[in-house]
Amino acid sequence: MALVVKKFGGSSVATPEKMMNVAQRILAEKALDDKIVVVVSAMGDTTDNLIKLSNAMTDSPSLREMDMLLTTGEQVSIALLAMAFQKLSVSSISLTGPQAGINTSSAYSKAKILSINTNRIQQELDKGNIVVVAGFQGINTASDVTTLGRGGSDTTAVALAGALKADVCEIFTDVDGVYSADPRVVKTARKMQEVTYYEMLEMARLGAGVMQPRSVEMGQQYGVPIHVRSTFTQDKGTIIREEYTMEEKEFIIRGVTHDTNVAKVVVLGVPDQPGIAYKIFSALADNNIDVDMIVQSVRNNATDIIDILFTVSLSELNQCRSIVEATAKEMGALNVVIDETLAKVSVVGAGMLGSPGIAATMFGALSKANINIGVISTSEISISCLVDQAEVKNAVNAIHHAFFKEEE
Repeated sequence: MALVVKKFGGSSVATPEKMMNVAQRILAEKALDDKIVVVVSAMGDTTDNLIKLSNAMTDSPSLREMDMLLTTGEQVSIALLAMAFQKLSVSSISLTGPQAGINTSSAYSKAKILSINTNRIQQELDKGNIVVVAGFQGINTASDVTTLGRGGSDTTAVALAGALKADVCEIFTDVDGVYSADPRVVKTARKMQEVTYYEMLEMARLGAGVMQPRSVEMGQQYGVPIHVRSTFTQDKGTIIREEYTMEEKEFIIRGVTHDTNVAKVVVLGVPDQPGIAYKIFSALADNNIDVDMIVQSVRNNATDIIDILFTVSLSELNQCRSIVEATAKEMGALNVVIDETLAKVSVVGAGMLGSPGIAATMFGALSKANINIGVISTSEISISCLVDQAEVKNAVNAIHHAFFKEEE
């Protein structure tokens, strides 16, 4: 007997016919005594359509009301999927995030899961029900529904798997695993049999859209193996776990990622004084805006003036712009310059620790492709560069070939 959490994304449940296929697949793979929890996203383009509805009403909807609106998408999905199981003569019940005991912070549209009370789910499993839970949502201390951000259904699934002490969390998607690069961009990308939480977290953070970063964090926190699989085939996918368990040819670099949802913000002519960086980044943090690739540079040693550069997601740029411009004016900065024409390309791999030449290989590949590098940042297991957005496909292919050419 196993307890398995399975998550299906919007494309997998986009129509009633696809929902029935999902229900039939789950039952075909289910052993007699298995307990199954299914987490689903909203159907197809439902979330995008709900956002369009809000835009038709107002240009600036409150985040609370947006969460009230967007959580309805998953509620439709869970009810229909539960009906599909019931049509197949299998007991099933649907639960919203709040009904499933998912308690979150109060940051509307970006809430974090704080705790999960699994009593209701356990009771339903003990009754022999397949439990269908709405992804992407929970409830805060004010009894308001909240959403976890785009891709939050992955986080719901992994968090539930951890809280329930599930044997595995299976993430079904439109790709059949985790690749060394986006296979839609790099035709020779190789599927990985296994990848560590540490590497997958960095790849997700840097643009690999197959998993949401917070979901990988949850998997690592609870030690839950995550199996990324295709909805449309029976093939084995990629296992995300703490350590490698099989003898797989090791590459120093595990993946090449890219992210076009990037804007560069530069605060020019900032006085070089204690607390200046804090003023900028605390103002952004107070508004739940994530920043990346922070660089501080000295403009002129004689004048004690510096420039501060960082990146944010394009989706948060408008809010970021108003905050930074107000803060810069208060500090007496010379100007704020924003560039929306860039993309971030990165290499990720735990093997790069203690392996000289990784940066040289990456920069050499970009040089040979005649691609200029803007900003560079590094972590223990990654190197990232900003390049012109129009060059991102060429950049990813050039870097991938440099590190994986023996496979191509």
